[in-house]
Amino acid sequence: MKLLFIGDIVGEPGRRAVKRLLPLLRERHGLQFVIANGENSAGGAGITIGTAKDIFESGVDVMTSGDHLWDQREITQLLEHEPRLLRPANYPAGVVGQGSIVIRKPGLPPVGVLDLQGRTFMAPLENPFTVAESEVEKLRAQTPIIFVDIHAEATSEKIALGWFLDGKVSAIVGTHTHVQTADERILPGGTACLTDAGFTGGHGGVLGREWVPVVERYRKQTPQRFGVCETDVKLCGCVVDIDEDTGRARSIVRVNEALPAD
Repeated sequence: MKLLFIGDIVGEPGRRAVKRLLPLLRERHGLQFVIANGENSAGGAGITIGTAKDIFESGVDVMTSGDHLWDQREITQLLEHEPRLLRPANYPAGVVGQGSIVIRKPGLPPVGVLDLQGRTFMAPLENPFTVAESEVEKLRAQTPIIFVDIHAEATSEKIALGWFLDGKVSAIVGTHTHVQTADERILPGGTACLTDAGFTGGHGGVLGREWVPVVERYRKQTPQRFGVCETDVKLCGCVVDIDEDTGRARSIVRVNEALPAD
């Protein structure tokens, strides 16, 4: 099975990149399943009903999220009615939404997707290692093909979780820092890992935002309005080739595809 993971979609430029580039990537790689992190898809912060609809209609099968999930008021309604949108599974019991799902598409084996959030330099959620252990056990009862998005700040936390889950999941890929790393590999147990998938949107600024207000914030330490960057738009992520019988990854290849100028 060929699976594409798309790194954090930032604003309208990121959504446009997904809409225009996904068909090209689908043909080039023979993609059968697509997962995207959409937590910054609405103006660079959060997810709305409209942006979620836009992303799913572009061909994304499951959308993951992270710490910016709650930035839009509509999110509660979305989490209640759209099971394909995941929140980190390590929120406390009783929080709206779900952190994992198994998707069954015609002609394909079931695919499990798990969304987790790190704790180092981030909100003190439940322990992602403990939650991952129980969630993966549930998913493995339904399918050997499991993809994990670990939305975390610390590279060490992401890499450690990869070793912890080696042989139990097909792939674990990091999001949140918006800078694509060059450490893709397959661990001894057959789990594909990439510390950060990068982001999808305008790379002509700072992490998907216009660079001038970000520089001013660093220079003066005063509040600034961070507009979404519109230039040098790219789709970043990775393609994982997974053995359908064992769930072990055969390969992982980074994707860094520029949106052609109009």
